Amino acid sequence: MALINEHFLKIPESCFFTDIAKRVNTFRVTHPRTTILDLGKEDVTLPLPRVSVEAMHKAVDEMAQKETFHGYAPTHGYDFLIDAILKNDFVPKGIHFDANEIFITPGSKEAIGNIGDLLRHDNSIGVTDPIYPLYVDSNVTVGRAGSLEKDGKWSNVVYMPCSYENNFIPHLPEQPIDIIYLCYPDNPTGTVQRKSELRKWINYAIEHDTLILFDATYEAYIQDSDIPHSIYEIKGAKKVAIEFRSYSMSAGFSGLRCGYTVIPKEVTAATLAGKRIALNPKWDRLTRIKFSSASYIAQRAAEALYTPEGKKAVKEFTGYYMDNARRMKESLTGTRLQVYGGENAPFLWVKTPDGTSSMKFFDQLLYETGIISTPGVGFGPGGEGYIQLTAFNDKRTCDEAMRRIRQWLK
Repeated sequence: MALINEHFLKIPESCFFTDIAKRVNTFRVTHPRTTILDLGKEDVTLPLPRVSVEAMHKAVDEMAQKETFHGYAPTHGYDFLIDAILKNDFVPKGIHFDANEIFITPGSKEAIGNIGDLLRHDNSIGVTDPIYPLYVDSNVTVGRAGSLEKDGKWSNVVYMPCSYENNFIPHLPEQPIDIIYLCYPDNPTGTVQRKSELRKWINYAIEHDTLILFDATYEAYIQDSDIPHSIYEIKGAKKVAIEFRSYSMSAGFSGLRCGYTVIPKEVTAATLAGKRIALNPKWDRLTRIKFSSASYIAQRAAEALYTPEGKKAVKEFTGYYMDNARRMKESLTGTRLQVYGGENAPFLWVKTPDGTSSMKFFDQLLYETGIISTPGVGFGPGGEGYIQLTAFNDKRTCDEAMRRIRQWLK
């Protein structure tokens, strides 16, 4: 008899985002003449940069010849991409890694979802609230999150609230926590932390022997020079932090799949007997078990992003969405909506008026303006009372959506 993983059954049958899709489909059927504007997109819409497309064409031609054919990629990834990463993402910031501390992955989601397999099921975890659901869900399936309570929280998860009351900067936990997830620039709120704030987390992690899992997926959108692009810009981070990067949001690789994970040699976890185990070689072994590196074609496309043409393309790609975010935020400024984010990330985090619930405001916005948003409660209990608007659309759509919202709010 095959027995199911009962921890997986703890995840609610009704997926939040599936429920949202059903609501939108119902609206489409009942309002066929309404032009729907989707500002709830969690995926980019611009095409791949030309420089990456050209690199892929060349790579495909190489795959068609016996002399230049490439099969399975090396576990860490190809040296040409790792070298480009080291020389462009870290050395200019005074950060130095060995090549074997970089792991090319099919994307950051795969790495974040699997990293927990290296860690015991009874580790305590902490998350900022609201937060991207993957961080909690990946712990639920291995029994690390406990049980879902009536307030929408998991019993073994420490939630660190982020709201306008604390300027979306969570307070350090009062108790020791084994594993903490941080994402900056943050999805869903679009907010950031400066070096002085991130330094507090590193100091906390060193003091309490905490492992920080740092998601830097949106670092390419940072506009403020005072905002760190990597957790390793903070002294001591190599001892306590693992960082995840992705080309999906910075260059449209969401359909291509390529990213990388940084696991410094200094990062360790302990056995029950107190022996320290380096996580770098263990992650190397786990990736051999769970998934392969990104394809040769995808890695050549990523390498091209580090050329002068590629860097210009990434800047234009992210700049397009950030211009959308700026225009959207300026358009809503002065209305009765309180709007946060949108300055260093392509997200607007909007407080619903008059204490309206996230789902109710989502429905009102959809049925009265034809605009799709994302109810904040989908990102955790701390998201209640907010909606998220993303800038992943063309300028005309974003401008029209803002016109509709301003007209509606009058």
